[in-house]
Amino acid sequence: IKLREGVEMIMPGDNAELDVELITPIAMDQGLRFAIREGGRTVGAGVVAKIVE
Repeated sequence: IKLREGVEMIMPGDNAELDVELITPIAMDQGLRFAIREGGRTVGAGVVAKIVE
C-alpha cells in the first residue's frame, strides 16, 4: 500500500487515495468494494477507482 506524497497516516473517517499492489493476483473491477484485513480485523475498506496495470 502506497499513500500519496505528504500523507503519513489515515485516521477513521478520513478519505484517501492509495496505490495497492496485490501479493496474490485476484480479479478486480472498477467500482468493486473491498476490505483490508490485518490479524483477523478489518482495518480499512474502500472502492476500486481505477485499475492500473
